[in-house]
Amino acid sequence: MWIVNNARVWFVSSIVLLVLSGFSMWFFGFKLGIDFTGGSITEMSFEERPSIEAVREKVATIDIGNVIVRPSGDKNILIKSRHLTEVEKETLLSSLSTLSTKQGELVRYNAVGPSVGSELARKALLAVSMVILAIAIFIIFAFRKVSKPVASWKYGIATIVSLVHDVAIPTAVFVVLGHYLGYEIDLLFVAALLAVMGYSVHDTIVVFDRVRENLRRNEELGNKEEFNVVVGHGLLQTMGRSINTSLTTLFALVALLVLGGESTRGFTIILIAGILVGTYSSIFLASPLLVWFKKMQDKKTE
Repeated sequence: MWIVNNARVWFVSSIVLLVLSGFSMWFFGFKLGIDFTGGSITEMSFEERPSIEAVREKVATIDIGNVIVRPSGDKNILIKSRHLTEVEKETLLSSLSTLSTKQGELVRYNAVGPSVGSELARKALLAVSMVILAIAIFIIFAFRKVSKPVASWKYGIATIVSLVHDVAIPTAVFVVLGHYLGYEIDLLFVAALLAVMGYSVHDTIVVFDRVRENLRRNEELGNKEEFNVVVGHGLLQTMGRSINTSLTTLFALVALLVLGGESTRGFTIILIAGILVGTYSSIFLASPLLVWFKKMQDKKTE
């Protein structure tokens, strides 16, 4: 009950977080990876991997513009750069080979053109938009028989608001980390966002489904509970399940963050931020929104 009765506090908190997220994205900008801008990925394996600083210094002697150098696995070095000509590629490989006593081995070389990158960016935005729309349609359909006291489409609106909240805040966190730590927005980032959306809506549906069951039970038994009381009971009945599920998932993600490789670190950070924000929104945002919709509805009928 205390959650729905203090809905204004949670709304203000969420609005503040969204404003800060929007400002962060505007101020720092999106650091897009070569998946979206086009460029080259060069990965080399060494018997004894040289230091990242040594690789950066060696690459700086080659005129190929700004590059991103990261470790990959136990022995590999990953270099992201603009699209390289064949001569530039061979120069880069030969320069890197001199960093170790044993010649480095080319593991992979991938090039993405600008037109392909822009097409991937368009499809990524389309994928996120279609997921949000599909989720909203599903919620409206699933709750079509629960039209009192709040129409089923308002469950869908509450879910969409929560999803926007759960996508915007982790994206802002990643943008800030990208500015200071060099993380880039790539297809793995989009995959992480889609996973966060699925996790978030799953949590929200569990709470909404409990509210639906409580409304149905009250109708069968002839109980006349206020809507905010019904929602409050539904939250209390599912809160333990939501928190426990999130904690067990976070344990695994923290282990992956600490023990995993550099290549999955950005993906893991997005999932951790998304699960934290998604758990918050399913408890403190989505359900209080239903109660707020009911209050606005009552004011119109007065």
